[in-house]
Amino acid sequence: MKTSDIRALYEEFVLPTYARSGVCLVKGKGSKVWDLEGKEYLDFFPGWAVSGLGHCHPDIVNAIKNQARKLLHVANNYYGVKQALLAKKIIEKSFPGRVFFCNSGAEAMESAIKFARKFGSKTGRYEMITMERSFHGRTLATLTATGQEKFHKGFEPLPEGFKHVPFNDFDALKQAVGPKTIAIALEPIQGEGGIQVASPDYLKKVKALCHEKNLLLVFDEVQTGMGRTGKWFAFEHYGIEPDLMALAKSLGSGVPIGALVVNRKIQEEVLTPGTHASTYGGNPLVAAAALAVFKAIEKGKLLGNAEAMGSYLKSRLEELKGKYPNLIKEVRGIGLMLGVELNRPGAEIVNRLRERGLLINCTQENVLRIMPAMTVTKRMIDQAVRLMDQVFSELS
Repeated sequence: MKTSDIRALYEEFVLPTYARSGVCLVKGKGSKVWDLEGKEYLDFFPGWAVSGLGHCHPDIVNAIKNQARKLLHVANNYYGVKQALLAKKIIEKSFPGRVFFCNSGAEAMESAIKFARKFGSKTGRYEMITMERSFHGRTLATLTATGQEKFHKGFEPLPEGFKHVPFNDFDALKQAVGPKTIAIALEPIQGEGGIQVASPDYLKKVKALCHEKNLLLVFDEVQTGMGRTGKWFAFEHYGIEPDLMALAKSLGSGVPIGALVVNRKIQEEVLTPGTHASTYGGNPLVAAAALAVFKAIEKGKLLGNAEAMGSYLKSRLEELKGKYPNLIKEVRGIGLMLGVELNRPGAEIVNRLRERGLLINCTQENVLRIMPAMTVTKRMIDQAVRLMDQVFSELS
């Protein structure tokens, strides 16, 4: 079959909910992928930031193979060895607490919203404050929590109980807190919002406000978690712990898994039996894969690599900014979660890079989102920057 054949099948049988690039990828290894015609690409946005260890990391593949021979799925009214071990590992790497497993980042944030409402139900508090330009998922509640109107259109009436305030604006946030407020939710680094980084002073003030008003602080670390920023979780850069943390994406490095981590500081039982559930959440297959992700990061010392390669990549991107000041406005981010804000729309640049064999993403129309795997090397970074240099040269 050819890509044109696959495209025809999509047009006839698959709902057109994605703007597809016209490439049919069939094989991946590390930071490289190949399409149906055999063309090779350097993938610097692997799996929409899901494949944090690169494509088909051998440790993950072996864990999936071994588990598939034993047990694929077991209902959550039974105990599961891998799920228990995974919960323990997440807590060891984050903060004292307990974990609820689901299938995606949207479900993890949906769980956080339900937790917050249940937590505030005794006092009649249910409102959650989130940030403008945030992205929290596609379910009706997480869609409403998302602070971008373009995602809301056509789905009205949206659920009540959500307010949006500017990111990194503490005064606006403080003014938005009212008698019905129960939680504040944010991404330490806004991904879909254009790689906007929370300032340390801002987050410390937010944490203090939550303590003062008895509010839950919710961190959406779906994209920032699992080593992406050079630490296990982005909250570690700020020296504060959230009350709730949503995880997904790189937690499974290719298999669908999400998790809500609840801080042990919340003493009362909130989500009790029968109040929340997920049929597939944390089943043996995905739990085995996620455990292998932790092991691979530790064995490969990938946190250090993410920090070092992130610093190197950022310096190379800054060089491009110096070379093309009329094209590049700013380079920002932490670790291997970087954004290049342009003075023009970025779609054409993404398309031209793809034609040359480099895959990246553009968000907010003019921010190139560059998030290579934690296993990336200097040689790969140099190759990617060289291709970007060629395209920028043509356009400038």
